[in-house]
Amino acid sequence: MKKLSGGIIVILFVSIIFIFSKCNGNNSEVTPKDSTMVATNTFGGFGSQVKWGEHIVSVSGCNDCHTPKKMGPQGPEPDFSLALSGHPSQIPAPDVDRKEMESKGLIVTRDLTAWVGPWGISYTANITSDSTGIGNWKEDQFILCMRQGKYMGIANERSLLPPMPWQEFRLMTDGELKAIFAYLKSTRPIHNIVPQPQPPVLAMKK
Repeated sequence: MKKLSGGIIVILFVSIIFIFSKCNGNNSEVTPKDSTMVATNTFGGFGSQVKWGEHIVSVSGCNDCHTPKKMGPQGPEPDFSLALSGHPSQIPAPDVDRKEMESKGLIVTRDLTAWVGPWGISYTANITSDSTGIGNWKEDQFILCMRQGKYMGIANERSLLPPMPWQEFRLMTDGELKAIFAYLKSTRPIHNIVPQPQPPVLAMKK
């Protein structure tokens, strides 16, 4: 009986050594795969920071406002030849009764790049890599702009106006905001000087 017990102990001991050796062997194989996964996840599963930023811009609806529209088979659609260039400088302000729009709290859009509301008229910005867009911006400016809703990412500048939903976008991670900025800096530069916003007529002296 003692011999049998001793034999069982030897078998168990050998089995444990075998299991641990396999585990150590597997760890050496898993580590590179895990490292690759971490590297990929750094870019949200995309191959580069720019590609990740392009994806975020697309799914966040940035083109809905920042890209002018053209008529397509199903109605207005983004004109990607002017992608992210903002309100075209040559298009005048919406021809509407601004007092009525402001007093009722309505929003009127023209080409989805000019907006009228209680705040006055706001125009969607040029966010291409051109100097009239964000070509001269630094990364920290962009993050401040998105986090604090400040025009041009300058702390003592005016606040961003509706419909820019910076209050939601500020919840993005630093990695996501940096990826967006990297993508915007890689876009085709489009020279377009967007008009400055106009104050509400109801706030003006009569």
